Amino acid sequence: MTPPAAFDYDAIILGAGAAGLMAAIHAAERGRKVLLLEKGKKAGVKILMSGGTRCNITHDCDNRGIVEAFGPNGKFLHSALANFGVRETVAFFNGEGVATKAEETGKIFPVSDRALDVLDALLRRLHRSGATLALTEPAKEVSAIDGGFRVTTPVRTLTAAKLLVTTGGLSYPGCGTTGDGYGFARKFGHTVTATRPSLVPVTVHAEWVKDLSGVTMPDVGLKVVHENKALAGRRGSLLFAHFGLSGPVALDISRAVSGHATPSQLALEFDLLPGVPEAQFNDYVQAESLAQGKKQLAGVLAEKLPRRVCDHLLALTGQAPDRRAAALSKPDRLALVAAVKRLRVPVKGTLGYEKAEVTSGGLSLDEVDSRTMQSKRHPGLYFAGEVLDLDGWIGGYNFQSAWSTGTLAAKGL
Repeated sequence: MTPPAAFDYDAIILGAGAAGLMAAIHAAERGRKVLLLEKGKKAGVKILMSGGTRCNITHDCDNRGIVEAFGPNGKFLHSALANFGVRETVAFFNGEGVATKAEETGKIFPVSDRALDVLDALLRRLHRSGATLALTEPAKEVSAIDGGFRVTTPVRTLTAAKLLVTTGGLSYPGCGTTGDGYGFARKFGHTVTATRPSLVPVTVHAEWVKDLSGVTMPDVGLKVVHENKALAGRRGSLLFAHFGLSGPVALDISRAVSGHATPSQLALEFDLLPGVPEAQFNDYVQAESLAQGKKQLAGVLAEKLPRRVCDHLLALTGQAPDRRAAALSKPDRLALVAAVKRLRVPVKGTLGYEKAEVTSGGLSLDEVDSRTMQSKRHPGLYFAGEVLDLDGWIGGYNFQSAWSTGTLAAKGL
């Protein structure tokens, strides 16, 4: 199908990330003449960086599980997931020669553990689809014209019947995601909700955390607390770092930190043994201090926790690192149990957009038709991916949102 003589293209897509690539492929395969504009030197740079360069394509769950990961805004994804969900995503990449595997955490990766294989598959399919990819050509201005849109780049002026914005958010600005889409959306009367970094490492005021840099704990409960009220809570792997806390569980609760007006008023509460009730752990410490009295108390604790963590727990509760397990008083035991199950550290903030995997906030979902991804403000204008006010947990959920919304938008282009 050729575009009307008045237009250069049926559709112009702004941003060659996950959503833009998937949208361009599916729109071009529908016979549309498609131009995909990318401001950077390469397409899909964020794909290459994701998952520690392994690319966590999606999550091994049903569509309801994806929706749940996005909180109250997740319901917006029902139509997109019904059209192109987890199974379709896996089938898409398998069909392009990328074998996949589901890990114990539910994360789905390429068997090769190479994000490059994921991007190469997308670019091969894009080439076959007949869509045109233009690199190092950002959209500088967009405007409405009779029945379509005008897009101005540094080198030319283009027209199209439809326009899809997939420019991403503000996270990892080194990838070129600098919030350009928000400005384009506002120009057409759209509301952009307050943005903040999400899935970002959290910084804390606690020297002992810095001392544990490099220690990973596979299962920790973590809450963001303000005046004894929990604002967010998750359970998962935790990595201690020189600046504070990283790992999936810290990243998942980070939006509650970055979204608070005064992060320094917050605290993080650790449950270092979330699988063991507090009363049961208290009984364990009491019984072991009697049974293994000659053993160092840190050694008894080290049967449950990393030794370096145990040493710091003793210091935090005012006990000598080499003290014996015998004659552990009730107050000392209760202090130790509380430190394991309810230890709090004051929050400093986060590492910001530079280290954030996604952006929380963005284009108001009330102004986009979830059944088509078309603007309710301006016909022919579409949005997909991270530019929307959608951010989910770590684990492939955000990529699934991008694949799904991009593919659904393509049906209208």
